[in-house]
Amino acid sequence: MLTRSSGKNILSKELAILGAFCLFLSAVEYMIPKPLPFFRIGLANLPLMLAIDIFPLPSFLVLICIKVFGQALITGTLFSYIFLFSVTGTFLSALLMYFLRRALKKERVTFIGIGTAGAIVSNLSQLSLAYFFIFKENVFYIAPAFLAAGLVTGVALGVFCEVFAKKSKWYEEKIRNKKENEQSFKSRSQPVSSVNSAPNFYKNIFGAKALFIAGLAILPAVLFNPSVEYRCLQFLFFWVLAVISGKKTNFLFTVLITAFIIVFNLLIPYGKVLFSVGAFKITSGALEAGVFRAVTLQALVMLSKVTIRNDLKLPGAFGQLLSSSLQYFSVILNRKHRITGKNLIADIDTLMFELGGERISQADTAAIKTKPAGYVILIVAVIISWLPWIVK
Repeated sequence: MLTRSSGKNILSKELAILGAFCLFLSAVEYMIPKPLPFFRIGLANLPLMLAIDIFPLPSFLVLICIKVFGQALITGTLFSYIFLFSVTGTFLSALLMYFLRRALKKERVTFIGIGTAGAIVSNLSQLSLAYFFIFKENVFYIAPAFLAAGLVTGVALGVFCEVFAKKSKWYEEKIRNKKENEQSFKSRSQPVSSVNSAPNFYKNIFGAKALFIAGLAILPAVLFNPSVEYRCLQFLFFWVLAVISGKKTNFLFTVLITAFIIVFNLLIPYGKVLFSVGAFKITSGALEAGVFRAVTLQALVMLSKVTIRNDLKLPGAFGQLLSSSLQYFSVILNRKHRITGKNLIADIDTLMFELGGERISQADTAAIKTKPAGYVILIVAVIISWLPWIVK
């Protein structure tokens, strides 16, 4: 029989894994062009919707916090007004979905129903904030299209959750364990491989906390940098650092994703027409926006690879959970190529079970102190990232 302590440990592990998937889907969503910077399709809400049937309310609230704070760190929006939109929309929609699903019983309220309700409430809250902080009365001009888009995405996400819940072996196991009032525990766990793959000099001269703090210091330099050219240089700089640190990077996949984001943004033309390919017009505004979004996402991903390490320790119980989610997120980034459209649900199931067998233990990893040379290198990296402001 599981002890209360082991049950809590397993529950925390499942929260960290689902939190990591929230962060991964947030990164994916960033690639999709949006008419408004705070508009969200809601991909990162998928793990939240599935978690409603798995976790009690206190644990569900913790997962929401992991999602909003981790998402802000990964996408670089912690220091912007977008974070306020995300917190408000996520909490209101998630709590409404939890109430509808649990209080009214899931037999009567499907994932489609809660997904639709959650999307509408999230969009209404964001429109309210947009009225006060950005658009004032002009918000009424965008409200119809904004709400319609939210309705469509809410239904689509609900349909996916319904299909996933019916076909997923992982979800079936979690529901079965919940009904039996037990949690599965794999005694033969494997340590996460991404730490061991790093060169010794990377592990020996940099402490995980110093790397994380350096990442936080660099994030606003990436987020608020208005120059597309210098942002491209930042992306290449972080990519080189990721390679040097021993993190897995797929050159072809990175180039293809970058190209896809740029092309996708070209579908919404604006600005000066540069040239035309048949009826398709390539415009300066859309091209610049596409490059800007593409290199920003890739720069943040590479920065995450460099500065988030599996031995990272943050203070407090929530800090440990958040750092565990960030560590699992790092693992998912290295294995994202395993999720294919052909066997989507089966691939997700396989990855979820693999993560359940991984061991990311804060207590088992000895803290590595940053050497003086490591501090010098990190300070230089931060300064280089802030060069556009320094040279002005």
